[in-house]
Amino acid sequence: MKLTVKTLPPILGIISIATLIQTAARAEESASTNSLAAPDSRYGLFNGLDHRSFYSQGNFPEPFLVDDSGLEINEARLDWLHTKAGNQHADTVTAEVEKGFGNLTLEIEVPYERDYDAGAVAQGIGNIDLGARYPFYEFVSGSGFFDTTFGGAIEVGIPASSAVSVNPEFVPKIFNDTKIGDHFTAQSIFGWSTLTGGGADGGLQTFESGFTFGWTIQHSELPLPGVQQLIPMFELVGETPLNHDESGNTGLLGNACFRVNLKSIGRVQPRLGLGYIFPLNNNERADVHCGIVTSLVFEY
Repeated sequence: MKLTVKTLPPILGIISIATLIQTAARAEESASTNSLAAPDSRYGLFNGLDHRSFYSQGNFPEPFLVDDSGLEINEARLDWLHTKAGNQHADTVTAEVEKGFGNLTLEIEVPYERDYDAGAVAQGIGNIDLGARYPFYEFVSGSGFFDTTFGGAIEVGIPASSAVSVNPEFVPKIFNDTKIGDHFTAQSIFGWSTLTGGGADGGLQTFESGFTFGWTIQHSELPLPGVQQLIPMFELVGETPLNHDESGNTGLLGNACFRVNLKSIGRVQPRLGLGYIFPLNNNERADVHCGIVTSLVFEY
């Protein structure tokens, strides 16, 4: 099935921007003629990866609404999402564990959802999501100013046979994580979701996209007590149904948020997060007027 016309302009724009950035980065690399040539740092399948990449350090900021695409070595996480639209509101609490094996990250998510609509309540355990991701190409400029990683991921949603979890879900994805300079990071991910099984949503296909932009402020730049890093962030989340009645109607959500990475306590580093959610177009405004998301992450 082809993407709708409404989804193509943003994708083409993203590709154009990525091409311009990488062209500039290659020019910046070739301009560094005064430095000695770095030894060969390529490795992996077809030498696609680079030992110098920021991705392998596992330090990209954790997104809130957008699927995580960074390398996670050992991480436990608990999130709470609250959204409302008129007399409807929904709450989702999600527990997640991620484990890294080299460049491979495996994850499991278990959400509990409660939806309230004009006095009617539906609640229960949502789809239990199993996921994996791995990078396949990295480019790092000679000075390290520009650092980008492309990879692939897969997610499988196992229904819990509750009031909010009926259909299995299968989502192949591609992602890009980019660092420019010492502060700016941009993470993007695109997925093709397919719901199987019966019911009204059986067979539904959705094109999913997410972007996370962050600006990392180190303790040396802003010496807040107990804080290692402060990261103002912005997220953009899009969903475009590709069939059924809502085909082609893209919904867009924004999330103005920040993370506070605290100093480690022994081997554990707590990371706190808070975000304000708002719709960016009328298609999304029908379901969400506003929302709040909180996140507690433990790196260990």
